[in-house]
Amino acid sequence: MVELDNQKEAPIPSDYNEDSDDSDSTQHSDESDFEDSSADKDGDSSSGSSDSDSDSKSELEDGSPAQDNSGDSEDAESQDEDDVKSEGGSEGSDIHQEGVGGDESDSSEDEVAPRNTIGEVPLKWYEDEPHIGYDIKGKKIKKKEKEDKLGSFLANVDDSKNWRKIYDEYNDEVVELTKDEIKIVRKLMKNQAPHTDFDPYPTYVDWFKWDGAKHPLSNAPEPKRRFIPSKWEAKKVVQYVRAIRNGSITFDKPKEEDDAYLLWEDDSGLTEKANHLAYVPAPKQKLPGIKWDLNFGVQYNISFSFEVLLVLIISFCLSGHDESYNPPLEYIPTQEEINSYQLMYEEDRPKFIPKRFTSMRSIPAYENAMKESFERCLDLYLCPRVRRKRLNIDPESLKPKLPNKKELKPYPITCYIEYKGHEGAVTSISVEASGQWMASGSSDGTVRVWEVETGRCLRRWEIGEAVNCVTWNPLPDIHILAVSVGQDVLLLNTGLGDEEEQQRIKELLLVDSPKASEETGKKAPSVSWLKDDKHDGIRLRHLKTVTSVEWHRKGDYFSTVMPAGESRSVLIHQLSKKLSQKLPFKLHGLAVRSTFHPSRSIFFICTKKTVRVYDLLKRKLIKTLYTGLKEASSIAVHPGGDNLIVGSKEGKLCWFDMDLSAKPYKTLKCHPKDINNVVFHRSYPLFASCSDDSTAYVFHGMVYSDLNQNPLIVPLEILRGHANSNGRGILDCKFHPRQPWLFTAGADQLIKLYCHY
Repeated sequence: MVELDNQKEAPIPSDYNEDSDDSDSTQHSDESDFEDSSADKDGDSSSGSSDSDSDSKSELEDGSPAQDNSGDSEDAESQDEDDVKSEGGSEGSDIHQEGVGGDESDSSEDEVAPRNTIGEVPLKWYEDEPHIGYDIKGKKIKKKEKEDKLGSFLANVDDSKNWRKIYDEYNDEVVELTKDEIKIVRKLMKNQAPHTDFDPYPTYVDWFKWDGAKHPLSNAPEPKRRFIPSKWEAKKVVQYVRAIRNGSITFDKPKEEDDAYLLWEDDSGLTEKANHLAYVPAPKQKLPGIKWDLNFGVQYNISFSFEVLLVLIISFCLSGHDESYNPPLEYIPTQEEINSYQLMYEEDRPKFIPKRFTSMRSIPAYENAMKESFERCLDLYLCPRVRRKRLNIDPESLKPKLPNKKELKPYPITCYIEYKGHEGAVTSISVEASGQWMASGSSDGTVRVWEVETGRCLRRWEIGEAVNCVTWNPLPDIHILAVSVGQDVLLLNTGLGDEEEQQRIKELLLVDSPKASEETGKKAPSVSWLKDDKHDGIRLRHLKTVTSVEWHRKGDYFSTVMPAGESRSVLIHQLSKKLSQKLPFKLHGLAVRSTFHPSRSIFFICTKKTVRVYDLLKRKLIKTLYTGLKEASSIAVHPGGDNLIVGSKEGKLCWFDMDLSAKPYKTLKCHPKDINNVVFHRSYPLFASCSDDSTAYVFHGMVYSDLNQNPLIVPLEILRGHANSNGRGILDCKFHPRQPWLFTAGADQLIKLYCHY
């Protein structure tokens, strides 16, 4: 009895009969339900039995006879049996409805009490819990294990009635719809009444009896509102009128019919002829300006109305009365002023000299009337007139459509760190391959190594002369720094790395005896390899001043440029063999910068007017790029190798696509002063330029693998922050090898790091 009481109460269907016996399937389902719930409720049953035993024992001890309650107990047992029978029947019918898909039920879902009793609590609160709610007794309803997708798919394929099943997320069970329920759903989808017995168009039943009726249903007089215009309709009309005026409500335009025309009309009257030039009528001569005089009405005794007089006064004030036939005396020039007009140039003389007449009849004829009429006739006869078609083009449509800057992030925006310590202008900077260290050279004769993230100065060298260029070796395990000072190039050991790397660096920087470059003839050697004991490195002594040093990607070769002097002023040096040699090519012009190809054995030399591309293996000239600039100042090659940019001292930046043409693909006029350096980023589609105007421009330069698609160049940001010193601004800029950061070195003795956040 206790087990039956703990079961979920279900409503008895309308067609359920208590006297009839349940079917075998219903009994079987009831027994299975009882067996499942008996294990969970053994404690409840045992507690209930113990409570009943204790109650009976207390009654016996009190001396109350047990026979008196026998009748009541029998009535209670019979009532419990009836409840159990009814509950079992209802549960059997519910199970029969859920388990057997072929049977139909007349009970609706509203009549079945929900198994989950959490109410309006959202189910997402139970997502991380092993249960979905609580039953009517307050016990947890555990979640069922869901089938994997493959198993559910195979089950759905094998089950022909799968389309009838609906998952009830609230009770965590699958409900199968009956035929009647499916019919109801289909009718609701068609906006029809769900019940078949409902008649949407019933026959009208007139409930009023008209037999013998002498009066109408109501003798009340007509209300006043039927004779007064509706205020609501008036407001609605005003809304429609405003909507039509604003253009939110439009009407279909009537079709325009073809205008009638004369079939046999002469074409001589038309302004435009099909086979001849368009006829342009002569411009009309401007009418002479009307100058009003207030004395006009007084002299001729004319009375004006107030409106006319007001118009005359306004026109008189706007136009002035210096050209009037009777101007005031202060407007009439004296004879001395008239004589001074003759001494002026004809362009400076006044066009009109006012004169005073007593009346309009005394005004003489215009003395230049014949002359101006003749000149107009000459203009009409001799001057040709052409009709020009004016194109109405929106200037905004001619601008190229560029992507949004937010889509091109990341790129450097704000100043993050300032590196202070130099006492002179910072002329050159270079970032180590790993991006952890940065080297800088200054005009104060010092070279410093900085830690990028903290701004700490790690090491400092006193060179004694102004530093022109500093560059790191591109290999991450060879921490050698090349510094150009005057006519010398110093190879310094920075002291970074472990013992094995330091041992290898010391072997590379070891020079037994002074070596000269290999040259034929009796000429003096151009480069001497000397040991520098002061800085524990190598000193390469040149004949001319070295302005730039560039490393090869393998880290064993580097080039030096000497702009002043002979045309063959570019040298290539090998660090491992301590050798130097000139290029076997003749340069047509003075070299400014040089650089190596990022992946091939190609060498670029930038002169003042051109960029010459050489193949070092074949020893021949591949291509000559014509910049069209007055004087180039810097060059940088894209990591892909097929594009390069050239900066000039006139503030222009040229982008070359070597597969496209020998002339610039784009020429950008971005700086008003000299461009000191241009640089590409190794991994991001970014390039930048710095100038003496104390600004650095950051661009987006995307090079596509599709050869039919041109590179995309978009200006992104203008970085300001350096101060101008002695007419110089930002002298050098470099990108971080791994991050979208930009380093700038200025003449104001500062180095700044711009980051993307």
